[in-house]
Amino acid sequence: LEKSRHTEGLGGQKTGKINLDKTLKLLTKLNIPFDYVHVKYVFKKTSNQPKTGSITIEEFRAIYRTLAHRSEIHELFCSYSPNRKILPEINLIEFLRKEQFVIDADEAIASQLIAKYEPIEEVQRKKQMSFEGFLRYMNSKDCLIFKREHTIVYQNMSYPLRDYFISSSHNTYLISDQLIGPSHLWGYSSALMKGCRCLEIDCWDGPQNDPIVYHGHTLTSKITFRTVIEVIDKYAFVVSEYPVVLSLENHCSPKQQEVMADYLETILGDKLLTTIIGDTFPTDLPSPEELKFKILVKNKKVGTLEETVLRRGLDSHGEIGEFVEEVEQSEDDEVDESTPSTPKSPLLKRRNAVKRSPPPPRKKRKVKKVKLAMELSELVIYTKAEKFKSFEHSRANQKFYEMNSIGEVKARKLAKQTANEFVLHTARFITRIYPKGTRATSSNYNPQEFWNVGCQMVALNFQTPGLQMELQNGKFMDNGCCGYLLKPEFMRDSATQFNPYNVTGNHNPITLSIRLISGYQLPPSNLSRTNKADPLVQIEIHGVPEDQVKQQTCVIKSNALCPRWNETFTFNVQVPELALVRFSVEEQISLAANEFLGQYTLPLLCMNKGYRHVPLFSKLGDRLDPASLFVYIWYY
Repeated sequence: LEKSRHTEGLGGQKTGKINLDKTLKLLTKLNIPFDYVHVKYVFKKTSNQPKTGSITIEEFRAIYRTLAHRSEIHELFCSYSPNRKILPEINLIEFLRKEQFVIDADEAIASQLIAKYEPIEEVQRKKQMSFEGFLRYMNSKDCLIFKREHTIVYQNMSYPLRDYFISSSHNTYLISDQLIGPSHLWGYSSALMKGCRCLEIDCWDGPQNDPIVYHGHTLTSKITFRTVIEVIDKYAFVVSEYPVVLSLENHCSPKQQEVMADYLETILGDKLLTTIIGDTFPTDLPSPEELKFKILVKNKKVGTLEETVLRRGLDSHGEIGEFVEEVEQSEDDEVDESTPSTPKSPLLKRRNAVKRSPPPPRKKRKVKKVKLAMELSELVIYTKAEKFKSFEHSRANQKFYEMNSIGEVKARKLAKQTANEFVLHTARFITRIYPKGTRATSSNYNPQEFWNVGCQMVALNFQTPGLQMELQNGKFMDNGCCGYLLKPEFMRDSATQFNPYNVTGNHNPITLSIRLISGYQLPPSNLSRTNKADPLVQIEIHGVPEDQVKQQTCVIKSNALCPRWNETFTFNVQVPELALVRFSVEEQISLAANEFLGQYTLPLLCMNKGYRHVPLFSKLGDRLDPASLFVYIWYY
């Protein structure tokens, strides 16, 4: 800091003062994380000469202390330091064991931390830690709330595909609404870079025999199927090596279906799964491990997988297969995704609704013939789309390689009326849930209600920010963000009695205690030009209905820089394996309204115990460094 005494003033003379710009540069050099609005506010408050816009070295030290020397961490340091100045190795070990739950903490671990975080060489040589070193340790990745061991793939990836929750997107080609919004290749690259493993491709006949992708019967723009597959080929395995499923919503004629098959084979090459794994016919789905770096096609299929295997090597070009399908649709349910003849558009639905009042809900039954290019049908191996009729029908007739797509309205009814049967169904077959067609703004349902009954592919509009995508992103941070999460054992058991609406038996319930100590450089309110805000924190548990709960801190007036709460919240969680914890920071605008400032969501079982930092993310999912919450976590 003494070097700044020689800083040149505005007139070229050495004044020993620095302006705001140089203050920011010096803080960066000292590795002090900061938010510009907060530093500007503290700078003006600290400076004795606000008109000249410069500060002395002593004033800079005051800013440094305000930003770096957090009183709550200093109090913690003093409680373990014999002289309130130095933390000897033995006291550091005691802190790690008692407070951070590092049960195996010893001299070797303490020495590593001292070497890594202690900036004063003399203190480091004595195997001690100063407050500066302790502060750096407490602000480091070693003290984040998310367990470091869960940031890599640690789960067993050798179970059948149906035993995993799979990160899935809906209308992946859209980056806005479903009526007039743009279709864009960025939708695919963005979803894949977020760890998504099931992409939807809405295919229609295009000009010059070239299939196109867009939201049928709407004014959304169009992109070509070929470019979509090229983008998928480029980004499929950048963040995860586990399989990608292409969910084709296929409205194309057999002629253009052949073009689709040709693009899939030529562009994806060896990545495309075109036959079964191994030489003997399987009796169960392969695992994510066995399907590493493979892309699977989900579509309707003519005949059985056995027949496809027998035809392997034969040229199917030009052949058209046909099968009869019974269409059963309730007036109040969604349009079947794979029905080419029925427009999905809510716009058209609304126009029709104006012309006549709707009849009372009833079942419509009709039969339609489906024509499929055999070349495309043969590419469907382990993910054959099969229309869902009932749990009983699936139990009696469905093959292991057949999967269902169920609209959210119907799925919600089934979950509430026959939850255990739903769990038994998803223990046997992959089930995909998709949003209802009337969600014209690409809004999302709450995915938790469908994870609660074991649905593997709970498809969301990735382009739409909000609570639902925050739950999705939080859940799939687990297991190295690879897009696959092993379902709890009680959801994989083909004889399970689990019912999320009536939890019985021992599901290893947890008592969770969260002491919310403080906030640090919280995002300033959009309604304030300074760092003044009236922040509060909501802590929510999302899980089975019995575990759903929300608790809230008091409001701290006019302090977004370093609000102190010191409030403790206790939660009794019956099914921790399905529980997510969400921290939401808001500003109280009035007694009836709050403004969202930032949030963080993670699985309960990914939480570290002890003193931890909670990073915060914006509505769009961007990290709001250095904004964070300081908490103490404990559960048993």
